[in-house]
Amino acid sequence: MPAPSPDRLELDLDVFAGPFDLLLSLILREEVDLLEIELAEVVLTYLDQLEASEPLDLESTTEFLVLIAALLELKSRLMLPGEEVDELDELSQGEAAEELLARLLAHLRHRGASAWLSEREQDTQGWLYRIAAPPPSLRRASETGARAVFAPERLGEALGGLLRTPAPIDLGHMADPRVALSERLAVLRGLLRRGRFSFDEAVRGADRMTVAVTVFALLELYKGGEARWEQNEPFGPITVMADGRPRLLAVPGVAS
Repeated sequence: MPAPSPDRLELDLDVFAGPFDLLLSLILREEVDLLEIELAEVVLTYLDQLEASEPLDLESTTEFLVLIAALLELKSRLMLPGEEVDELDELSQGEAAEELLARLLAHLRHRGASAWLSEREQDTQGWLYRIAAPPPSLRRASETGARAVFAPERLGEALGGLLRTPAPIDLGHMADPRVALSERLAVLRGLLRRGRFSFDEAVRGADRMTVAVTVFALLELYKGGEARWEQNEPFGPITVMADGRPRLLAVPGVAS
C-alpha cells in the first residue's frame, strides 16, 4: 500500500468528514472555521495511515508536513496574536484564508521548481564528464616560463600572423570519388557466379562512397531477383547468395 498523499487522506472529525484537500478548500472559502478543527486528530489520522503503508513516500509526507505546519501557525496566530497586531485582537477569517492560500501557492512554486530540477538531472544522466589532467609541459611550468608566454613580443607575432594572408591550400591530392553503378553491378555479378560470397569481400579496401554504391547495387540485384542475403545476428557478417527466382515489381496505376 503506497504512502497516503494529502489529496487522498480521509478524515472523520467532529466538524468535518471527508478528504483533507476538501477541508483545505472549505477553509480557504471561509466555510469552515479553522479554530474548530482539531489539527491533532488530523495528524494522528495521517500517522495511522502512514504506518499501514510502505514504502515511505517522502514527497507526499513532505507536502503534508508543509500544509499542516501552515495550518498550525495560522491557528496559533488566531488564538494568540503576536505583538505585531495592534488594532485587531485576532486575525479575521478572511486574513487567515489569504495567509493559508499564500503559503499553499509558495509550496506549489517550490514543488514545481523541485520537479523541474529533477527533470534536468534526469536529462543529464546520459552525459559523462571526464576531468583530464593538464599536459606534461604545463604541469610544472616555472614563473619565468609562464610570464614569457604572455610577453608583448609574442602577442605582436600572433597578431601579425593573423593579419598575413595565408598561402592557398593545395588540393591537388584530393579527387572526387567516381563510382559507377554499372561497375559495382559487374563486380557483384562476377562474385555471384560462385553461388555465394561475403559482403565484406565485395567492399574490402573500398572507400565509403564505393561501399554505399555497392549497397545500392545489391538492392538492384535483389529487386531483379538475381540475389538475396542473410544475416544471422545484428551487425554480423552478411552472406549474399544467388537467387534465380524472378520478382514482380508493382507498377503504379497497373492492376496485377
